[in-house]
Amino acid sequence: MAIPLRSSRPLLLAGSVALCVGTAFAGDVHRAIVSRTAPAYPELAKRMHVGGKVVLLVSVKADGTVSGTKVESGHALLAPAAQDAVTHWRFAPNSDATESEVEVNFNIDGQ
Repeated sequence: MAIPLRSSRPLLLAGSVALCVGTAFAGDVHRAIVSRTAPAYPELAKRMHVGGKVVLLVSVKADGTVSGTKVESGHALLAPAAQDAVTHWRFAPNSDATESEVEVNFNIDGQ
């Protein structure tokens, strides 16, 4: 049984879980991740045993640099760390700028 997603944008998984095959998709555009920075687990979130996922809308320029992120969902203690990490990612250059949803997972057990 298929579970419908709330968005037609594909998700890219990152963080303490896994990065899904090292690529991001935006429409029909395939963008390889050249480098990525893992998010730092916020100390307060660790102490409070807060985990979960943060979904970001990531804008990538044609040169592969991240031009912006917007929090779509996630815990307020985790969102800034996810945004900071994804801002430092680099994608393969492309002829156009793209947008993708990125899911960053924070697992208190796996940290």
